[in-house]
Amino acid sequence: MSKKTIVFTGGGTAGHVTPNIAIINELDQEKWDIKYIGSKQGIEKELIEKINVPYYGIRSGKLRRYIDFENLVDMFRVVKGTHEARRVLKKLKPDLVFSKGGFVSVPVIIAAKSLRIPIFIHESDMTPGLANKISQHFSTKIFTSFEETKQYFPAAKTTVIGSPIRKGILTGSPEEGRKFLGFHSAKPILTIMGGSLGARRINEAVRESLDNLTKSYQIVHLCGKNNLDSDLEGREGYFQFEYVNEELADILAATNLVITRGGSNAIFEFLALQIPMIIIPLTRKQSRGDQILNAQSFEEKGFALKLEEEDLTAESLAEALDQVNEKRSTYVEKMKASGQGSALDVLVREIDNIQR
Repeated sequence: MSKKTIVFTGGGTAGHVTPNIAIINELDQEKWDIKYIGSKQGIEKELIEKINVPYYGIRSGKLRRYIDFENLVDMFRVVKGTHEARRVLKKLKPDLVFSKGGFVSVPVIIAAKSLRIPIFIHESDMTPGLANKISQHFSTKIFTSFEETKQYFPAAKTTVIGSPIRKGILTGSPEEGRKFLGFHSAKPILTIMGGSLGARRINEAVRESLDNLTKSYQIVHLCGKNNLDSDLEGREGYFQFEYVNEELADILAATNLVITRGGSNAIFEFLALQIPMIIIPLTRKQSRGDQILNAQSFEEKGFALKLEEEDLTAESLAEALDQVNEKRSTYVEKMKASGQGSALDVLVREIDNIQR
């Protein structure tokens, strides 16, 4: 039996890439020849090359919601990227293009549509990003993480499935996690994750509060690249990393409570792991507000407590931690009842059933 070919696309941030990797890892490579199209220098290039999937870089402009001279320049980059993507797709002849969004995906989607290649897209956030707002017009099927997101897409081709989380994240060992960190089981572990680049204000608030926090918790602080504090190295009950990869599943298995940004992929992983969370979303000045909506949805469903960054202080952080701890069992019960975890299986099944 000859293999089918699938091309993945998506980039700009790790959040547009890691769900693609989760799907790639679950596809039967006896059935599928897997390729990836991304930007020439984006974070997706580094992440995809690590898993040995053939990578094709194209030019891509940034999509902006505001008036800027660079928009004119980037329009030419998008047009150029579309031509480049079309050449790659004509060569690869894929049976399907799968997109997780990000500005690099738009030229690929337009090129695929022009070649009559079926297109699946997945939207992680409560409201669609600009790339997926454009891509929906060319897509064959649309999948969303949130029920609330369905209203923004054509109902006939949209299905709510949740977020395709990495299965490996569910296989950690709490014992191995504590061993790696040098922590014990007598005191709960609080993990702080600000995203792939960290979060300056969260980092500051945590470090301002360390004296009090370490009285109640052992702390794992994933602070982002170039954000380590050398003065805190070796401090008892506190372990800081720029980034963790292979050991993350074990660390999360040992974690009792997490402080996080409101990125959809991360919070759905914590939901699947049933870790109560405090979500501190990016402000509207820093983003289009999608993380705020994600956090509100999770808070309303009883999975998390939302704390606005504008209100973040050492005192408000301590109060939020107390509130979550008091209702920890309720949070866990709500998470167990959510049924989260089937999105990846749904997508693999849909991909396997594609007909060209």
